[in-house]
Amino acid sequence: MTRNSLRAGAVAAGTALTLLLMTAPSFAAAPAGDVQLAGLTVAESLGLYVGCPLALFVIIAGLVLALTKPDKKI
Repeated sequence: MTRNSLRAGAVAAGTALTLLLMTAPSFAAAPAGDVQLAGLTVAESLGLYVGCPLALFVIIAGLVLALTKPDKKI
């Protein structure tokens, strides 16, 4: 094994261990007195995480195309 491959393996293992340790508190039980909120429906999730970015992309692309249209001077 080369020195670079050992270094890459150590970095990958360290990163994986760090991510694993950071996600551990997310499995903990909620403290007493916390209010459980209702989650999003599938339609709300799709609208929020797919629809909004797509609409924003279309709006920005449309503005760029409209404002950079070349003049038709012949």
